[in-house]
Amino acid sequence: MTTVVKLGGNALIASANAHELISSLASDLLHLAAAGERVIVVHGGGPHINEVLEAYGASSVFLDGLRVTDELTMKAVTMGLSLVNTELCAGLSSGGIATLGMSGAIQGLLTSSPKGPQWGRVGVTPKVNAGLLEHFLSLGYVPVVSPLAVDSHGDFLNCNADAVAGAIAASMSASTLVLLSDVDQIRRDVNDPSTALLVVSVGEVRSLIESGAVTGGMIPKIEAAVTAVEAGAARVIIANGSRSHGLRDAISGTVPQTEVVA
Repeated sequence: MTTVVKLGGNALIASANAHELISSLASDLLHLAAAGERVIVVHGGGPHINEVLEAYGASSVFLDGLRVTDELTMKAVTMGLSLVNTELCAGLSSGGIATLGMSGAIQGLLTSSPKGPQWGRVGVTPKVNAGLLEHFLSLGYVPVVSPLAVDSHGDFLNCNADAVAGAIAASMSASTLVLLSDVDQIRRDVNDPSTALLVVSVGEVRSLIESGAVTGGMIPKIEAAVTAVEAGAARVIIANGSRSHGLRDAISGTVPQTEVVA
């Protein structure tokens, strides 16, 4: 059985102690391994990318929850994600996890095409070289994947980390996809905690997007959940990963979360 875990960059920033958060994630991954689960980790890096852009004196523009990626932004994305990947691998390795950090750009792991000219170098949901991931899993590694892809010319594309996690879960026939960010649950009204959803169907997800209840960065997250569910994932969980042992508690259902079902 395979579990795909997406850890958002905002979850790392929102945590009171990023080192403790990564240490607790390592512990949670060890428990999954002991239960016979193979794990793939996908990470984002929004805040780190913002820091690089600020150093360049540039700012970010978002369209439908995706970062518009011009040439300068593409450089910042590459640098920011590399930093997160290195830090995450180092922390998980210190916790006893045999990590293998990789960009989606290596060995054609993630291939994509531009979403459209208004987004620049943003890629659509990528195709995944599942055989490459299968090889590393068979050697006992936990792949830690940054969401860079390449196009048909070998040029970089900036893919949304949620979309990458959903695509990997689908291609690997994962049993579980856990999307961890700094948000507890999906809400019918983002400003009203009482409208939080414990369970939402694929059909309801589409209605939420069409009605405007789901906006911004939640759109690619919930679309990734739909991708995994439609590919046969038994469980897709959206939860807050900025707390210690967020992965363990999301899987056990002991924290607020939203589960997306068929």
